[in-house]
Amino acid sequence: MDISSISSVSSMGSVQGVTGTGYLKPAGGTSATNDSGFAAEFSGAVDNLQQLQSTSNDLAIKAVTGDLQDIHAATIASTRAQVTMELVAAVRNKGVEAFNDIMRMQA
Repeated sequence: MDISSISSVSSMGSVQGVTGTGYLKPAGGTSATNDSGFAAEFSGAVDNLQQLQSTSNDLAIKAVTGDLQDIHAATIASTRAQVTMELVAAVRNKGVEAFNDIMRMQA
């Protein structure tokens, strides 16, 4: 699968209300000589995941203690954290799979 076909996923951040650097950048925006491209994006995604999980936990605590006026905010925050976790795990798994495939290649 070509990476340019995945670049349309980056526009989903604004639809879902996810803030931050985004998960993927369009293929034209990165150069092949950029040493920290994937690492920086993956690190940004993990940081964003931690922020979403923290927000979800804070809202869950407020919901349990009765301080939360809108339960929908807690539900949405929890769902965002869950979906983001699944996305980060899927990207990680594909990266590990690609690394293992490269390591199995014979010179």
